Amino acid sequence: SLDICLEALAANATFVARSFAGDAKQVEALLKAAVSHRGVAVLDIISPCVTFNNHDSSNKSYGWGKTHEVPLHELNFIPSFEEIEIDEYDDEREVQLHDGSWIKLKKLDNDYDPTSKMMAYETLEKARDAGTFLTGLFYINDEEPNMIERLNMVDKPLAHLGDAETRSSRESLQRIMAEL
Repeated sequence: SLDICLEALAANATFVARSFAGDAKQVEALLKAAVSHRGVAVLDIISPCVTFNNHDSSNKSYGWGKTHEVPLHELNFIPSFEEIEIDEYDDEREVQLHDGSWIKLKKLDNDYDPTSKMMAYETLEKARDAGTFLTGLFYINDEEPNMIERLNMVDKPLAHLGDAETRSSRESLQRIMAEL
């Protein structure tokens, strides 16, 4: 089957994550992080339809997704001006979700690095082979120049630029015509 996150990695997206609609806290954190990312961000949100194919034997149902979700890690969006705080826990921790249900979080191995594209590929492939519903931030690369930087675009919105800033000079047009 098609894995949007694997496809995003292959297409060189610089932010790749997946979440489950039933985990509002993780969805919110990943959405904030994706929107603030200056590169190409792909966020695959698994959101089962509550009316179509929503029965216990369907692997597209809300219940199946909730039962088979395996969080990659617990996320929270941390703006640069906000103090970083980490709740310490050993290997596992039970957390109550917004709907009152409980999930058991299992920490990633300390060697998981979301800045490693190869580790993201391997993690996603293993989860797909195991039929695991893995969620979290798989890959982020803030070092890669984004499209605005590559195209040397200005920060000012194009709609606010005047004619002098958007039109080529007569001399530059004549140079181009001479080269043709």
